[in-house]
Amino acid sequence: MLARRARGRRSMFRLAAVTLLVGLIITALLTTVSHDVFLRNEHRLLRLRIRDAAALVTTAVPSVQTPLASVAELADATGGSKAKFRAFAAAYVGAHGEFASLSIWDLAHPSRRPVAFVGAPPQLATLPGLIPSFLQRVERSTTLGVIGLLNPSDSRLGYGYSTPGRGRYAAYAEAALPRNRYAPVQKGSPFAGMRYALYLAQAKPADLLATDVHSLPLSGEVTQRVPFGDSTFVVTMAAQASLAGVLPQELPWIILVGGVLLSLAAAAGAVRLIERRVSAESLAGELEVVAQENRQLYAEQRSIAQTLQHALLPEELPQTQVLQTAGRYVAGERSVDIGGDWYDVITLDQGSVLVVVGDVSGRGLRAATTMASLRFAIQAYAAEESRPEEILRKLSGLLSVTRHSQLATTLCARIDVEPRQVSVASAGHLPPLLLADGKAWFLEVPVGVPVGVDPRPDYSSVTVPVPAGATLLAFTDGLVERRKEQIDAGLERLRNTALRTELALPDLLSKLVADLTAGEAKDDIAIVGLRWKS
Repeated sequence: MLARRARGRRSMFRLAAVTLLVGLIITALLTTVSHDVFLRNEHRLLRLRIRDAAALVTTAVPSVQTPLASVAELADATGGSKAKFRAFAAAYVGAHGEFASLSIWDLAHPSRRPVAFVGAPPQLATLPGLIPSFLQRVERSTTLGVIGLLNPSDSRLGYGYSTPGRGRYAAYAEAALPRNRYAPVQKGSPFAGMRYALYLAQAKPADLLATDVHSLPLSGEVTQRVPFGDSTFVVTMAAQASLAGVLPQELPWIILVGGVLLSLAAAAGAVRLIERRVSAESLAGELEVVAQENRQLYAEQRSIAQTLQHALLPEELPQTQVLQTAGRYVAGERSVDIGGDWYDVITLDQGSVLVVVGDVSGRGLRAATTMASLRFAIQAYAAEESRPEEILRKLSGLLSVTRHSQLATTLCARIDVEPRQVSVASAGHLPPLLLADGKAWFLEVPVGVPVGVDPRPDYSSVTVPVPAGATLLAFTDGLVERRKEQIDAGLERLRNTALRTELALPDLLSKLVADLTAGEAKDDIAIVGLRWKS
């Protein structure tokens, strides 16, 4: 009996020892795996954040390049007129502008000082050794030229642009860098809780542009190179705390302590069941974190796209005592990309305005960049030429479907307010709708080829009188076009809806968009309206 008990005790001891050993081994393995998963997940999330930051840097190119492209076009069109340059450039310089200095340079004399400048004197002018080489880069390049002027006392980042292949003048701007390169991340930003450093070309202290830390390099940093014009930005980022949250960070320790206690307290089978349950719950938690992160990234990307799209449209439209104007832009629901639909109302001489509505083919950053270039080019052309057909003809020189794989439909109308006359020209665009005296009809406008199809198109315009109190509506095809339906059906639906609606002009535009899209736009919509008050 005693011998049997002794054998039983030895068996129980061996079973407990085996149970404890198996439990500890399983605990050690799970702890290692969970820690490795946590590190890899942190690295993946950090990679996603730095890709978002790189995308944000990339979207800044149009906001810098399009004003410079407009300045260069204006300088070429006016023979380098200082007065017209200063009047046009004043909005981009100073406390409310994005540049500290904006100037134009004669490419035929690159060693000379600028022809004219607005804001602070360009720092580039104090470095004659850099001027010829940089302007040669700008002249040869088809994109934005970037140069770092990293003087410790007054650091700036310079941008240059000239019209590719035919520009005599180059537009040059300088943006001031933060003092001591220190620029903290604002609270509430999508990148709050991150540490970053931004370099020009190389991740070296001498090329530092901005950071939110006082000591570099960053611990645990991830680096990504971002093309910016003809140069490259280097973005490095690191997380202050766990990006996945407290639970994934503490999970390895939880598994280690829990596994040891369970190994000491339970049988091998119970330990395995409990560990499997813990693993299943951990996996479910990680999947929920990933799903939430994806939803958040989608929302952030769509918010960035919509913010950029509205930034490329006019903030407000001109109003007169006789003419009321209003516009609406509605983003489509099919993707998070920015689009190429736009509208604009430009004040001309002698009490007239120029109305433009257009749609660039495709979506994404290329379409938005092309749209911004065309919009600002029209503003520059309108300063010299007010005939719609001539503006469309000049615009066709900026875009080529064979070279850029893009085209744009555009409607251009000169509105003579006091005599109440409308002169309209169309480059493949839908006709405008006129409402007056309880009737609604589309103007019969000669339709030319879209911009970019023919480098030397032939456009013509039609001039029609407008009754007192009339309303003119111009729009893009997203308002009327439906899948598996003829475009004429959509146009008739718009005409009938507008005819039955008697509202103030801004409310009329909102009503048309809401009724014709049933509250959900499948494609981007741009619509602009003008109403004579008498």
